[in-house]
Amino acid sequence: MGDGHRSLSRRSVLGAGALLALGGATRTTRTGRLLPSPSSRLPLRADVLRLLRRVDDAWIADHPAPGDADWARSTYLGGHLALTRLTGDPRYLRYAGAWADANDRAVPGTPGARTADDLCAAQAYLDLAALTGDRALVRTVVAAADEVVAGPDDAWWWVDALHMAMPVLSRVTALTGDDAYATKLWTMYADTKHRRGLYSYDAELWWRDARFVGGPEFWSRGNGWAAAAHAKVLGTLPRHGRWPEYRSNLQGVARSLLATQRADGAWSVDLGQPGHFPVPETSGTALHVYALAAGVRLGMLDRGATLPAVARGWQALVAAVAPDGSVGRVQPPGDSPESGQPVPVTAEEDFGVGALLLAGCEVARLVG
Repeated sequence: MGDGHRSLSRRSVLGAGALLALGGATRTTRTGRLLPSPSSRLPLRADVLRLLRRVDDAWIADHPAPGDADWARSTYLGGHLALTRLTGDPRYLRYAGAWADANDRAVPGTPGARTADDLCAAQAYLDLAALTGDRALVRTVVAAADEVVAGPDDAWWWVDALHMAMPVLSRVTALTGDDAYATKLWTMYADTKHRRGLYSYDAELWWRDARFVGGPEFWSRGNGWAAAAHAKVLGTLPRHGRWPEYRSNLQGVARSLLATQRADGAWSVDLGQPGHFPVPETSGTALHVYALAAGVRLGMLDRGATLPAVARGWQALVAAVAPDGSVGRVQPPGDSPESGQPVPVTAEEDFGVGALLLAGCEVARLVG
């Protein structure tokens, strides 16, 4: 797919962002109604939590059975558990416990042959264990991390894998004090970033996989997975020798996210080509808001430059929520900007709801 595609320079990305910033002074809600351009002011914490409760309550009402433990539903549980931590709501904790029970409190996949996607559930298990003190869940996750350490170094061939698996190894490092997990984390990350070349130092963005390397497409949600992964690792990994590179990457991607944010506060599905499917997309926007807000809170990103983008991005997410609490404009599962186009205004996915909950909880922590 990369044949004949030009290499996208850092200047091209910044130019795209400048064009988007000049794209207009209105934004469009789910119903198509035009609103003024979003403000750069951060919201009130109470308003954020009120919206998050409406979104999560609507999801739970529509999904009384918590579902499986694949990456998509586990991403939702990550956002749900973040809201549980913020609110202390016992209803939310019971729902998360029911999800873990329904999946036998086990990391999905075949032992010894689990993929990065399978490990996404382990993040939610660690969140649940932190709230309940369930040491058996921790042991389950550590056993899965041991399999990763014993496995191949080149298994993260697509950028989504960074989000699904990196935070598990960083958190197990912190829990056990064993540097073997951090070492394996670096080895696999370096294979993805350097040997496979999925990161463009020129554009300061990630390609989704080898098919796109050297081309102009930089998938928004793929970069959201990567940015969120780095923010999670930096928030949990003890100061490891490779820690500065994770920080540098978050800072680089953040620069490109600030440059490619739309006038309505959202991000389109293709960060590298502003005219390619130029509509707001919720899941990528939510992951970007989460990573930017976490980067500020952790002291990795400049507050003055980043907080206005966080505020505008959050308002774009608010505009994607319907009165009934459903979350729209979520690109369905895929691997590129083309996947699932056009994105329906009412399209809702479990991982999109989870990403919005994660973003909102991080904004609430930032302003609280």
